[in-house]
Amino acid sequence: MSDLLKKAISLGWGLTIVSKEKIEKTVEELVKRGEIAPAESKDMIDRLVERGEEEKSQFKDFLREQIQRILTELHVPSEKHVADLERRIETLEKRIAELEGNAPEQGPETGHS
Repeated sequence: MSDLLKKAISLGWGLTIVSKEKIEKTVEELVKRGEIAPAESKDMIDRLVERGEEEKSQFKDFLREQIQRILTELHVPSEKHVADLERRIETLEKRIAELEGNAPEQGPETGHS
């Protein structure tokens, strides 16, 4: 197996950063050097690409978890929390307007004449 491929795999998340084209090129080199049979090359490429996709998915999940943990530690409010606060503010603004007699929902005043 080529040094590039060995290094990429040994890095743990290595296959997430190796493109399919790079994998194909490396496997072709292995075939040319007689390290693997031509019949095995397609299967090897497919397995490496599949593993890369799995690692990419795992890496995204890992990053998502870490980002969420950091946001929680920093007490950054979630989108839902902000939306809830906006609704509460809107409700309070309407109630204040009603109490001040400036509510737009009120119809024309009935006269006292």
